[in-house]
Amino acid sequence: MSILKTPPPAKLVCSIFSQQEGLIYRVADALCRTYGNNDFKSPVIPFDVTSYYEPEFGSSLKRIFISFVELVSQDALVDIKYITNKLEQEFRSEGKRQANIDPGILTAERLVLATGKNFSHRIYLGRGVFANLTLIYRKDSFMTLPWTYPDYASKEVIAFWNKVRKSYLKGLDEAITLNSKTT
Repeated sequence: MSILKTPPPAKLVCSIFSQQEGLIYRVADALCRTYGNNDFKSPVIPFDVTSYYEPEFGSSLKRIFISFVELVSQDALVDIKYITNKLEQEFRSEGKRQANIDPGILTAERLVLATGKNFSHRIYLGRGVFANLTLIYRKDSFMTLPWTYPDYASKEVIAFWNKVRKSYLKGLDEAITLNSKTT
């Protein structure tokens, strides 16, 4: 029998893409008002590995990845997905989303994104939200899986997530040390 216990908190991360670079930063600022300061923000990266979003957003999409200082409970991902969906609605224009926000959680072992789309490798979390295991950590780096989105598989993006993970582990150690001193 396994002993059930609460896992450590995770690092909240988001992908934001849009045609408009300025809007990406306004969305990032809105996320910071909700979740606190960010500690890492990627450079703007062309989001050109799929045409899936073109009917809604058009072409020439740009993206950033962002991570937040404050750690979150791993079971908060469903609520976070609802909040980011609401934020997407606030930035709608002429009936269309102008920005896409994909929230996720990063832990020592994995990067998991929240999605509303079911697929064989996605685990249902509740309230219409699925967990998409996107990257796993092995042998000193995040590694892709057969279903990892191509834009998450580039060396530059994996290097970004490795840097975020290193910061997460440091913050987690500090939180555990602080918690042990107060109990």
